[in-house]
Order: sequence, then C-alpha cells, then structure tokens
Amino acid sequence: MTENLVSLKVDVADHVAEVTLLGPGKGNAMGPDFWRELPVVFTRLDADPAVRAVVLTGSGAHFSYGLDLPAMMPSWAGLLGDALAGPRAEFLDEVRALQHAVTSVAACRKPVIAAVSGWCIGGGLDVVAAADIRVASADAKFSLREVKVAIVADLGSLQRLAGIIGEGHLRELAFTGKDIDAERALRIGLVNDVYPDRDTVLAEARSTAAAIAANPPLVVQGTKDVLGHERERRVADGLRYVSAWNAAFLPSKDLGEAVQAFLERRSPKFTGR
Repeated sequence: MTENLVSLKVDVADHVAEVTLLGPGKGNAMGPDFWRELPVVFTRLDADPAVRAVVLTGSGAHFSYGLDLPAMMPSWAGLLGDALAGPRAEFLDEVRALQHAVTSVAACRKPVIAAVSGWCIGGGLDVVAAADIRVASADAKFSLREVKVAIVADLGSLQRLAGIIGEGHLRELAFTGKDIDAERALRIGLVNDVYPDRDTVLAEARSTAAAIAANPPLVVQGTKDVLGHERERRVADGLRYVSAWNAAFLPSKDLGEAVQAFLERRSPKFTGR
C-alpha cells in the first residue's frame, strides 16, 4: 500500500511502514503541510494492526533542512508582533500544535527507525530525536540550529536529546548551533551506526524494522511503552515549560533580524533586544 500526501509518502509492506519526507520545500523543509500531515500519519500507523515497525527517511539528498521559515512566518507575523495576551495565547497554541506533531512520532506504539542522509537541521533533529533508533549515512550532518535564528528550541530536542547524547553534548550543540558530522554523531550516541551512503543506510533501517516486525507485536509495543514511561512524562513537562517561555519571550528584534538575514542570505547582527 502506498499513500502520497503533500509532504509525506507512506508505503506499507510486510508489517513495516516507510514514511518519506517529500518537502515540498527545498531539502524537505517543514512547512504547514508537513506539520498538519505528520500527526495524522503517525496516529494512523499507531492504530494500524498491520504495521509493526516504521522507517522514517527523507527524499533526495537530505533528511530535512528543518522549519520552512518563509512558509511559516506569514501566519505568525501578527502573533509575534503584538505583546497583548490574546496573540501570546494564540502563539502558545501554535507552538503546542507543532510539539504535538513531533510527539506523535514518539507516541506511536510501533518502534520508529530514522534513516538520515545529508542535512538534518532544527525541526529535522526534533523529529529524529523522537524516533527510537537513528542511523545515518557518512554524509549526514546534524545541527540544533535554533539559537542562530534567535529561537529557544521548543519542539523536543532540548527535552529528548539529554537522554540520548547527555547533558554536556546537548548544551554544546544548543548553545553554539554548530553542525556536527556523522562521525561525531556516532561518537556521542546520537546515531547507532553510520553507513557509506543513503542506499545502504536505508537498507539497514529496513532490515532492523523487519527484525522488529518478526517479534511478537504486543510485546514490542509493551517494551516501548515501558521504556518511555518516565522519559515521556519528563519530556511533556519540559515541552509545556518551553512553549510558555517562547509564547512570552520569543518576539524580539533579534528574531526579526534573524529572519531578515536569512531571507537576504547574510550573517545576522544580534543586539540582545
């Protein structure tokens, strides 16, 4: 079975679902269609008894460039420019809707294996952090880049990566916004294994998914539930806190400068205002 949506493609065969990011933005950038479709897809896969494991990957050379700022900012402009309580509350709802989309990956009872090639930036990293297992090709690069666009990362990386790579590595990536390659990602535990190219990493992810699908499905789902019990409570609390923080403090001259610099393809000049 194959289902093509605007930003995602879903193939199901032999108890394994393969979800592929399609864009439509360059580098599978995550625009409104993606955020609307992701929770629908993973809620459906969670409920489908024919699915026992999920492979999540990107089309083309890259997993995802992350949030599609040009596509998302028009609907946020009015909310970010007004300091009154009404717009702040509306923006809080927007952030929590995006958080819910990412959390749908973690909440899916079927184990999710993320196969990453090329760039995995910002929102892309949020999504793979919500997966159960991550593997990468040798050309993969990861970046928790929100700080460089004057945003406190609020979709789950700060909450989920601590348990994956440890506090020290997380703080380094979050404070600097630096890029790391697949070798560094392997060394700090962000990915389980690194393979030579996109075809190989995808084949290995499919093989792992098939091995999971061969096991008793309810036992696998129960194991995922038990493993995530304490972590997901902590993550949920952290997501509520950061969404409230950003609803209050995200609007800034630095954010406007970051967006303008991005559109003009230049380095931003931040003033702390």
